[in-house]
Amino acid sequence: MIDLPLADTALDLSRWQFAMTSIYHFLFVPLTIGLAYTLAVMQTLWFKTRDEQWLRLTRFFGKLFLINFAIGVATGLVQEFQFGMNWSEYSRFVGDVFGAPLAMEGLLAFFLESTFIGLWVFGWSRLKPGVHLATIWAVAIGTTLSAYFILAANAWMQDPVGYKLVDGRAQMTSVFAVLFNETALLAFFHTMAAAAVTASFFVMGVSAFHLRRGQDVAAFNKAARMGAAIAVPATVFVLLIGDDFMRNMVERQPMKVAAAEALYDTTSKAGLSIFAVAPLEANPGETTVNLKIPYALSVLATNSFDGTVVGIDQLQAQYEKKYGPGDYVPPVGVVYWGFRGMVYIGGALVAIALFAAFLAWKDRLKEHRLFQRVLIWSIALPFLANTAGWVYTEVGRQPWIVQGLQRTADGVSVAVPTWQIAAGIITFLVIYGLLIIVEFWLMRRYAQRLPEPERDEADRTLPLPAMSY
Repeated sequence: MIDLPLADTALDLSRWQFAMTSIYHFLFVPLTIGLAYTLAVMQTLWFKTRDEQWLRLTRFFGKLFLINFAIGVATGLVQEFQFGMNWSEYSRFVGDVFGAPLAMEGLLAFFLESTFIGLWVFGWSRLKPGVHLATIWAVAIGTTLSAYFILAANAWMQDPVGYKLVDGRAQMTSVFAVLFNETALLAFFHTMAAAAVTASFFVMGVSAFHLRRGQDVAAFNKAARMGAAIAVPATVFVLLIGDDFMRNMVERQPMKVAAAEALYDTTSKAGLSIFAVAPLEANPGETTVNLKIPYALSVLATNSFDGTVVGIDQLQAQYEKKYGPGDYVPPVGVVYWGFRGMVYIGGALVAIALFAAFLAWKDRLKEHRLFQRVLIWSIALPFLANTAGWVYTEVGRQPWIVQGLQRTADGVSVAVPTWQIAAGIITFLVIYGLLIIVEFWLMRRYAQRLPEPERDEADRTLPLPAMSY
């Protein structure tokens, strides 16, 4: 173990800084991924049908996509610098493994999406429609690859595989094991489904805003119905993948599962906690109120009504025996409510998506004013669910920065003064505060504007080429 000067203060500040920048960046990522595919589908429909409404919708939501993409890139760059600054001991320990997927993301995926996004933005009047359509699909594929490599790197922290320890450092032995382990695949599909949910609710909410005002009803009714068609399978898929993820974590991160359920003692026929009350300490040691659904946790964790789920106290004893003295219990309250926030909001999203699909099937979305208001406010729900899920995933791994290999306290930089970390947090708070204001103002401004072909053409200065195949 490394004896860190001012360890508690430097460690806590570094944790807060990375948590703040990570959560902030992840606000933009799912919408970027989901909107890229939404735009690709919209433009494909225009290409196939020559329906000008799909063209207007593509350009309309394309502006919102570009705003979100720009802010997401700016916030994402900050994270990688922190690995070498605030977390240099971590970077030194895992750089030979963790750096590979990050390099693939930067050199392959990011350059792919950034190159083709330029061609898509400036190619409307310069590329043939078929070629131009291919550029937005390339952007969507690039965002997917970028997400996959980042998630593979994070999944290695949750489930380290394909490595060996040499002179106190992790060295990669199999890039395929790192990129294609079960945890990475589950995280990828879960995130992609969440991105589809985020984009579909965004499209439905923005469309509902215009439908309530009777603005370009025909076009926005199409967009809303398309959003509903995406939302139903996406929300259901998120829950199904989450179910598989639970069993994955029971095997690889049982403490995270136990903390998520505030389960302190090993239990057979375990119930799923609906609502628990406990002291506010990080590791309360008990719950004073805990309402449960009988047998449900055992079913989720083991596919069996009488399955056994190991409790926090027993896991703590096992980890002390295996890793030595220490506190191996994460902040139970944060993990418990992070998990519930993700699940409860996810359930609400399924219900809203199903009702939206019913109205779309009946072609009544354009006239149901109360539900249109619900859809507008529902734009925020996927962002809240994504944030809660990210908090659950990362906080639930504590005290490990790499599960079973390196503790978070051992990964922090030893040479960075506490005042510099504090100054960095203040700087990020100010800059990110301004960025979120700019993001919200721009998104709101352009979301409220009607898609106007004449204005779009004037902005591009060159005429749109005639359709040719």
